Amino acid sequence: MTITQSPKKIGLASRVVNQVLAIKPLANFAKNRARNMMINRAESLGVPWRENYRQLSDRTCWEQELEAVTNPSLDYPDYYLTSFHAYESGNMSWQAAWEVESAAYAVHAKIWQDTGAKGDAQLRASYHRLLQQNLTISPQTILDLGCGIGMSSFALQENYPQAKVTGVELSPYFLAVAQYRSQQNQHQIQWLHRAAENTGLPDNSFELVSACLIFHELPTTAAKAIITEAYRILRPGGYLAIMDMNPNSEVYQKMPPYILTLLKSTEPYLDQYFGLDMATTFTEIGFNPPTIKVNSPRHRTIIGLKA
Repeated sequence: MTITQSPKKIGLASRVVNQVLAIKPLANFAKNRARNMMINRAESLGVPWRENYRQLSDRTCWEQELEAVTNPSLDYPDYYLTSFHAYESGNMSWQAAWEVESAAYAVHAKIWQDTGAKGDAQLRASYHRLLQQNLTISPQTILDLGCGIGMSSFALQENYPQAKVTGVELSPYFLAVAQYRSQQNQHQIQWLHRAAENTGLPDNSFELVSACLIFHELPTTAAKAIITEAYRILRPGGYLAIMDMNPNSEVYQKMPPYILTLLKSTEPYLDQYFGLDMATTFTEIGFNPPTIKVNSPRHRTIIGLKA
């Protein structure tokens, strides 16, 4: 289904939630509550969260692998050095890197009825179906912005096996896990420890720039800067594709205040994301008017062509 986006205003319930989260003890309580609910949900679905964490944390060579992927000259943007997903240091920690896969399975479980822990795989498949339907090219060079531990990069490689895939990520901890997973699965992906808004990659060098589930974690200024950077590095005839939360979804519009509080306690820029008019942003930067389609009851895909 194609959707038309208009900026989403902050409703009364959301404003009350913001006031609650401004009180640090209440915000910390909400974060811990959200985290515990996610772990319990994952394990109730058969995702062995604690065991997955133990297996990764028991490895003894992480520090050497971290050093190997880290770009020592990288300046981290201020917005990134904050609490995300109930981790006080956000994505800049081993704990976040070792738990993100289990968290994805838990968060995306039951997007559709009867999917359970397979909801994450179905969500990514729904995104790739839309890419196949709306791209007029079979991209040979693909950049995955905010690649995390590589889950989105691996899906891109599997759907475009002929392509050279590059992953860009700000967290060196996530990149160390991505490198480990790619060695396990024999994926040939280039990992770069860089900011998505300042990749340092050449102009006109990619046919597809993809960003999965990162824009809801960005303030407006960073989101616009990343879309601008994607436009710069795309070749004419190339595409920027973004898959993320759909602000117009009834799931979020009708979310009970208590659950909304837990969600916003782990997502500090959610209001800015929900308020950003993506269609206008794309065209102002230079893309053709983008295609915006629903790909799950909670997600949308935005595809813009650089003419």
